[in-house]
This record gives sequence, C-alpha cells and structure tokens, in this order.
Amino acid sequence: MTTYIVIPTYNESENVSAITAELFSLDTNEELHILIVDDDSPDGTGQVADDLAANQYPGRLHVMHRTGKQGLGTAYVAGFKWAIEHGADYVIQMDADFSHSPSYIPQMLETISQHDVVVGSRYVSGGDLDERWSWWRWFLSWWANSVWTRTILGVHTKDATAGFKCWQRSALQRIGLDRIHSNGYVFQVEMAYVSEKLGFDILEIPIYFEDRRIGQSKMSVPVKIEAALRVFEIRWRHRNVQPAPLSQSAEI
Repeated sequence: MTTYIVIPTYNESENVSAITAELFSLDTNEELHILIVDDDSPDGTGQVADDLAANQYPGRLHVMHRTGKQGLGTAYVAGFKWAIEHGADYVIQMDADFSHSPSYIPQMLETISQHDVVVGSRYVSGGDLDERWSWWRWFLSWWANSVWTRTILGVHTKDATAGFKCWQRSALQRIGLDRIHSNGYVFQVEMAYVSEKLGFDILEIPIYFEDRRIGQSKMSVPVKIEAALRVFEIRWRHRNVQPAPLSQSAEI
C-alpha cells in the first residue's frame, strides 16, 4: 500500500530536513512518500525541500511550490488531490514543526484499514498537551473542541481541531474536496464536520502534542477569531451534505 504524508510549510526551513529524515526512518510496511506543499516561504523552505528531494530522497520526497501565502486549507486540499492522483492509498496530514510526532504514524497505518480516518487526538484518554502551554491557550483549545464545535455543529469527535490525521483514499474522495472552502485552521473543523455528516468511521488515538521546537506559531488571535466565526458558515454550507458522486470523486 502507498502512503503519502502531506506537510504544508511556510517558513519551516529549520524543520523540514529533520522532519523528513525522521519520517523516512520509520519502520512501516507501507511504501512511504512525503509531499511538501510550500507557500513561497521567504526563508527558503521550498529550496531546502527541493535540495532534499534531488539529493537525498529522489522519487520519495516531492515538493509543490505555490505562489504567495495561500493558506493552510487550500494547501491541504491541493496536497490531498495531488497524492490521490499519484496513487496514494492512505494520506497522512501533519505539521512540519514536530508538534505531531512521527512515532505515531506506524500505529495510524496499522489501524487505518478498519476505519475511514484515524485522528491523532489530544483529548481522548491518554492524550496530552505540552506542559509549556499557557492556561489561556489550553482554555481556548479546550473550549473550541469541547464547547464551541459541539454546540454549533454537534461534532462528536473530541479533537475536532486536530491537524494530525490518516485518511483512507476513498474517504477523501467521498468528501469531495472541491466543496471544502475553509482556508485557515478552521479547515480541520470543516473536515471533521463533513466526515461525521457522511457517517465516516472515525478512530481517535491518543497523542502527546508537543509545542513546536523551532520557529513561531502561525496561530494569531485574528486567526482564532476567524476560525470561531466560520463555524456558522460551515454548518449552513454543509447542511444537506451528501457523498461526492463516484464519477466526480474518482477524478479528484
């Protein structure tokens, strides 16, 4: 089976070499590829990834260059489509900054065949957050998952904002990626909501979420406010959601 790991990047030049090395060192039974989706990072992340692809991981590390900073959601949609077009059976999404430990990927791949999506969850039993988080950051994350998304969307997934997931190819095809419009971090909520509306089999496995090792977080206050408000739009837009027609999803 072929697995593609999709990693959006913006100013991650100090992380991209280390994360790719650790991912390719994993002992899995799957054919593993990595796709870096770079939004024209000013720090040269795209060039670092190109050099790694050409000199260390030819044929296994792939780089998509996009013009300007287009956002997390569109980066994932573009990456998911590319992975499916190139034969992915499973697609993993994760950050480049080691907040999502590669050590959980073998467990994801061991269980994904029985589910539509496996979620690396901070909020199921056994999951945990970095102790360095401030109480305010912890409260916002808890509130977004345990109160806001549950109240507005009725989402049952405990970590609806999780960015570490393993998808079945067929699940992404049934979602119909062209109808996913969220461009910021609320993309994670939209994907979780549509997955539940379509009746997907969702497994949450506990992870320890480490704060980024190098660089600065992209989660500014305006980004958090936008994500909270867009939950209402997501509910309205997907109120009558149905699986994407097979003829369309096969072309994604």
